[in-house]
Amino acid sequence: MKYILYVFLSVFSCFCWGQQIDVVDFESITANVTIRPLQKEISGQVSYVFDIKKATDSIYIDAQQLEISMVTLNKQEVKVNNDGSKLWIISNFERSEHNTITLNYKAQPKKAMYFVGWEFGARAQVWTQGQGKYTSNWLPSFDDMNEKTSLDLTVNFPKDYEVIANGELKSFIKTDSISTWQYVTKQPMSNYLFAIAAGTYAKETRHSKSGIPLELYYYPEDTAKVEPTYRYSQQIFDFLEAEIGVPYPWKNYKQIPVSDFLYAGMENTSATIFSDTYVVDDIGFMDRSYVNVNAHELAHQWFGDLVTETSGTHHWLQEGFATYYALLAERDIYGADYYKMRLYQYAKELQAQDKQGQSTILLDPKSSSTTFYKKGAWLLHALRADIGDMAFKTAVKRYLELHQFKNVSSHDFIKEVEAVSGKDLEAFFELWLNTKAFPLESIMSNKRDEMHFYLEFMEHIDCTAENDAEFLLDPSKFYFEKQQIIKKHPELISRKVMLQNGPEVRQTIAETLTKIPSEVLPVYETFLDDPSYQTQEMALYNLWVNVPEKRSVYLDKMKGSIGFRSKNIRQLWLVLALSTPEYKPENNTVYVNELIDYTHAKYDFEVRELAFSYVEALQLYNEEVIVNLKQATKHHNWRLSKMAKQLLVALEGNPKYKPLLNQIQQNGSTK
Repeated sequence: MKYILYVFLSVFSCFCWGQQIDVVDFESITANVTIRPLQKEISGQVSYVFDIKKATDSIYIDAQQLEISMVTLNKQEVKVNNDGSKLWIISNFERSEHNTITLNYKAQPKKAMYFVGWEFGARAQVWTQGQGKYTSNWLPSFDDMNEKTSLDLTVNFPKDYEVIANGELKSFIKTDSISTWQYVTKQPMSNYLFAIAAGTYAKETRHSKSGIPLELYYYPEDTAKVEPTYRYSQQIFDFLEAEIGVPYPWKNYKQIPVSDFLYAGMENTSATIFSDTYVVDDIGFMDRSYVNVNAHELAHQWFGDLVTETSGTHHWLQEGFATYYALLAERDIYGADYYKMRLYQYAKELQAQDKQGQSTILLDPKSSSTTFYKKGAWLLHALRADIGDMAFKTAVKRYLELHQFKNVSSHDFIKEVEAVSGKDLEAFFELWLNTKAFPLESIMSNKRDEMHFYLEFMEHIDCTAENDAEFLLDPSKFYFEKQQIIKKHPELISRKVMLQNGPEVRQTIAETLTKIPSEVLPVYETFLDDPSYQTQEMALYNLWVNVPEKRSVYLDKMKGSIGFRSKNIRQLWLVLALSTPEYKPENNTVYVNELIDYTHAKYDFEVRELAFSYVEALQLYNEEVIVNLKQATKHHNWRLSKMAKQLLVALEGNPKYKPLLNQIQQNGSTK
């Protein structure tokens, strides 16, 4: 039967939640909470308005390890059972409307709300991350994304900090010790999209063509980074609103950088939280531009927030759409060549996944991010090439308008595409949704798709050396193709190639040319001034290795360079200075102490991660490092904690460090 697999999956994926959402419809949540960051604690009162659709003896609210008291139903005390994950309200519920449950709660969240920097003198923040970890760890709410509610959230927080949350700021009151912020979102949203971010921030507000306030937050000391970080933000917003054809669905749009974030960004309704790794200056812009993350999270405001998947089976409806529309926004900024390059890179990743035997169908809720994001984006590109621009844009618009503020399955989108295009697309969606392998042959056979020509071109770009050399000097050729030639034929690198190409090509040369011929050395040395911290870092290391007689010259030149927030250039500089016996040996103790200090918890996880790797390389372990390493094993960011655990296991197996580890253990026991 037509679409039997994904229709079945749509029904099955909702079945396990059907009992609750078929019986009760929660409409709104009103919460007044107090956050005590030093105690890593949140408490408050929450009220829920709901309708009973079918008679039942109980309903529940998700509450992960929350201490709950004073529960009333329609202002009357009610019997409850808190099993540690759900609060069950027990009563003889009959069909009715506008019922109210009110409760008090307290929690010290282990997930979803993170208290960063309060213990160690670092940047002090509180921020939330609901997706995958669930908001119910810090607010009694609903883990089921099919249960959508409005939110009226009042947050009480120490007075010297900004508090940002979903929706419109309705009131702000400041006292001697506490500030009270009330944010309201009237439209319904899945509760995993609830968000709070609190810290020391400044703000710049711009407006879209349609009049939506775009609130761009930044750390007060980062004034010079506002322009490069949020470069193109307004253009991206205006482009997506026009391209999607449906007005932005919320009252404002906020973007908030935070320290030690778990991911690149998160599309909380009207309030994207993103990693401050992407807060960059002009030099960092080429390496770590926020543009793609910016566009991706904004696209989610429609695809994920306005319409939300019914379950993980249809996760591509969020991530595939957000990835695809981010590429369209980047095409608007950087041009068609950039767009084709990114699709080509996605295709290569998907093909590599196929070769490794790790591919799954797009409707598998356990699929990889590569599948959901990149195969999902490719599906939409291929679909648009198949049915045409007009039909594609009309179908997307109808799909969003018909299902706004609701939950959707793949069938909902397919239905609109077929209705608009007038085409039977069963074979197309069967291929893209239910086939594991990336369908390269189908793409190559569609002569109407511009990617057919590009993929073919990229497969045959490596022609004769003479033609490749001419290609590298042609200013009209896109940098990505030149990068591929350089990687395959580093022997073609010449002074002319280095001088006549931009920073993208020069970065590839810095990465590829690990042995520097004397005839290109003067040009290679200019890479230390390139507008790329990544290029500067690679150039410093390669020059230090290749030209030992000039090591002190290079170290003097780069001694004041810091690089990214990870301090990549500074930390490399310290290692190279310590590894150069003739370079100011009287300062070695200072250099060692600085490098060790970067392992401390007062620094961002990327600083610490890099510092631990260098400490391991130079075997600089002492009591301070090991104490910091043990603390890092408990860090909420999995990258840092995983690395720290691995290093600690290696240390424990090394006889050289057993006395030191025993001494630290004894000191800890004494304390």
